[in-house]
Amino acid sequence: MLIQCTKKLLTELKLKPTVATEEEPLFSWHANILTVNRRKTLVLMNDSNRYIIVLYGLKAKDFKKIDELIVQAIREIYQKENIKEEVIEAFIAQSKEITFTSTKNRQSVARLNKACENVYVMEDDLDQNSMYQVALSKRASRLIVGSGNNEYVKPNEALCSDLEGLAKGPIYYSEAIVLKVTLELKNASIWRRIVVPKRMTFPDLHKTLQRIFNWHDYHLHNFAIFAGKPFDPDRMKSKENRIPVANIVCDEEFLEHDSDIPEKIETGERISDYLPAEITYIYDFGDDWRHNIVVEDFINDYDLSHPTCLAGEGDAPPEDVGGEHGYEMFLEIIEDPTHPDHQHMESWGESQGYEKFDIEMTNRRLKYI
Repeated sequence: MLIQCTKKLLTELKLKPTVATEEEPLFSWHANILTVNRRKTLVLMNDSNRYIIVLYGLKAKDFKKIDELIVQAIREIYQKENIKEEVIEAFIAQSKEITFTSTKNRQSVARLNKACENVYVMEDDLDQNSMYQVALSKRASRLIVGSGNNEYVKPNEALCSDLEGLAKGPIYYSEAIVLKVTLELKNASIWRRIVVPKRMTFPDLHKTLQRIFNWHDYHLHNFAIFAGKPFDPDRMKSKENRIPVANIVCDEEFLEHDSDIPEKIETGERISDYLPAEITYIYDFGDDWRHNIVVEDFINDYDLSHPTCLAGEGDAPPEDVGGEHGYEMFLEIIEDPTHPDHQHMESWGESQGYEKFDIEMTNRRLKYI
């Protein structure tokens, strides 16, 4: 594997600059070191597909084993892209030993600089608790980039094409779960049917639910796991007298309270490890939006790395509308052009991102999970 470094990175690595050597583009990367939030951040960009890998919060001791960390970062981020383990290991095996050289040419440096700019712009996506920046790397690698001659590519799609050529076949895990997610409301029917990769984690399920209901992640959330059987939506009718078998929480503050129910931080927890189950997703503990999640089916021939929405009904409430009662008042006002607050409420709804359910737009958003 060839890592072609900027002068700044070579200085950090305490390496003398050498002339760049030739290597197959798929196993070649350009790399630079940045300071983001006062932490040293390594940005790698693949020469063939422009996929971006980000390592954050590097310390002096980390640079002494940077080759190991780069390989592990590639492994973890490709895993979160739902790429098969055997494909990842084949890529790493064929990459061979890491060699550090100087940058190749001005064009490659310009492309690397653009990748670094995108990392700066997306610093809000940084995971402060991890060196390997999965979410930021995935998001940055979904931006369209120019490849010359008025041609454009998405790095994640180009990576898929490259790895399919390497593996000579499909690269994604094909097992997936069909879920029906229903927002609990007395006087409205709002639901979505989605397919998610079986290896999906709860943080990614949270992101998926945010997008399909057009929430904006302003508030805390958690998942309550109930014992149950798949393909049995009737068991979801009432949980008032049922006790969860586990709570999957988003913040360590939830763990500070005594509870007889096992509680885990959602990071790294996979949905499949809790099935069969019925799940309640609670978002915004003020408005208390509760979503019932039922497993409807399993499929073995899913060929995407991200979730998709198959169907849905109803327009989700805007953020901070005041719960179900507030949503009913909101609808009453915006549906009555003669109401004195009609124009104000319409403007407020737009500012909160309220919109009609659009399955095509929803699936566009899901590509960024």
